[in-house]
Amino acid sequence: MNIDYNSDRTDLIISEYGRHVQNLINYAVTIEDKEKRQAFADRIILLMHQMQPNNKNTSDYQEKLWKHMFRIADYKLDVEPPEGINPSPEDKVKKPDVLNYPSGVAKYRHYGNNVHKLVKKAIEMEDLDKKKAFTNVIGSYMKLAYRNWNQDHYVNDEVIKQELMRICNEELPIDDSTVLDHLNSSMPSPSRNTNTKRRSSGRRDDRRGGRSNRNSGRGGRDTRRRR
Repeated sequence: MNIDYNSDRTDLIISEYGRHVQNLINYAVTIEDKEKRQAFADRIILLMHQMQPNNKNTSDYQEKLWKHMFRIADYKLDVEPPEGINPSPEDKVKKPDVLNYPSGVAKYRHYGNNVHKLVKKAIEMEDLDKKKAFTNVIGSYMKLAYRNWNQDHYVNDEVIKQELMRICNEELPIDDSTVLDHLNSSMPSPSRNTNTKRRSSGRRDDRRGGRSNRNSGRGGRDTRRRR
């Protein structure tokens, strides 16, 4: 009795399609007639397409299927893919582009790297009025970020202004009388609204409870009188 174990079989090139698809592709390589081989390859693509329904809406899905089929066939399959798709052995050794991480360590990292980009952009502005307005927005954002990370501490505008001046090396204009509340004033305060609703609902409950107590008291007196 001959038992076929997976350990005795050839390795799966792309396991998500299974061994049957790999065997079909290997069989397509052996077909001598070019037209039959092309039609058989097209049917394999349809089968692979049905096996991965979640990726049907992607724009490069067809190209991905053809490249996978050529990769499984070790690029020995002599068929013509659709126009614009050119599978090559270099596809299987492609590596993603290396991400460019920031090399330097920024000061005041708790504000985030975007603040430093905004400061740099504000310094490059030529219009003085726009530069002042943009600087105030940056300071307001820094205050908002400080509040998010330090909710238990009071935020002083002077501290934010000093740190902003250190970040920009005192190249941005900001007045001492400027109030950094451009973003904070526009943000809703759900805690206050919630507390107000709770207080108002509590007062209504107290009033209702008082009325019910009075009514029950009156009912008690009426009962004693009847007795």
